[in-house]
Amino acid sequence: MVEKKNEEKGLIMFEDREVRRTMHEGEWYFSVVDVVAVLTESEKPRDYWYRLKQREYESSGIELSTICRQLKLKAQDGKMRETDCANTKNILRIIQSIPSKKAEPFKLWLAKVGYERIQEIENPELAQNRVRKYYLAKGYSEAWVEKRLRGIAIRQDLTGEWKERGIFEGRDFAILTDEISKASFGKTVSEYKEFKGLHKKNQNLRDSMTDWELIFSMFGEKASTDITKVRDSHGFNECKESANRGGQIAKNARLELEEELGRSVVSKDNYVQLTSKEKKKEVVVES
Repeated sequence: MVEKKNEEKGLIMFEDREVRRTMHEGEWYFSVVDVVAVLTESEKPRDYWYRLKQREYESSGIELSTICRQLKLKAQDGKMRETDCANTKNILRIIQSIPSKKAEPFKLWLAKVGYERIQEIENPELAQNRVRKYYLAKGYSEAWVEKRLRGIAIRQDLTGEWKERGIFEGRDFAILTDEISKASFGKTVSEYKEFKGLHKKNQNLRDSMTDWELIFSMFGEKASTDITKVRDSHGFNECKESANRGGQIAKNARLELEEELGRSVVSKDNYVQLTSKEKKKEVVVES
């Protein structure tokens, strides 16, 4: 059994066959169609999956679609498209319905792959190392990556406080994050993405931020976290007030710096593009 990984593309390999996966809500979700293709070697795995769902429902009354999530994975045409995905537990359930000699070795392989995330939860340093390698492979500098990782840790502290104080993930988190961003930079997250020319939904604003933008993002969220604790804010409205205050403090520091620098920190520049330009300059100089 041969296993290879391509973390950047969200791919893993089982016996030279690609299996797409994505991280969702803290665990790996695997493409059901890819798993079907590996186990059945069918030329039309989507048709096989469709017939499998019908057969399982007719024989046992179980609807396999209910244990799947529609998540976006990169398709053959390079575009991100929604497809049936399942976590390790539910993929194992689906495998039970597929007669295949490869079922047992695939189960062992899948258990090992799924265990990677458990190891990272028990030892966060492993997750940090994985993220660091990802950004370095993308062309980011070591200094930028350190700031990005620190920002992730600060963000996790903030969202942890919100959860404990009655804030629900999803829409509430987005509104409070916008509150900090609007106060810190004068733009909501979506407005900031538009300002930087980021039009794809899956593009992360912070991955395009310059050093100072990252620093003031951290400043605003760290200030919001500590103010939330000191005020003992509970519920959406109180946490929103603390988030606004944290962002205002970051804004004051930003404006003071901008006055010294004689320029705005809020920039249309995309850090990845800036890095690429610097590398091209280095190549020209060396040649």
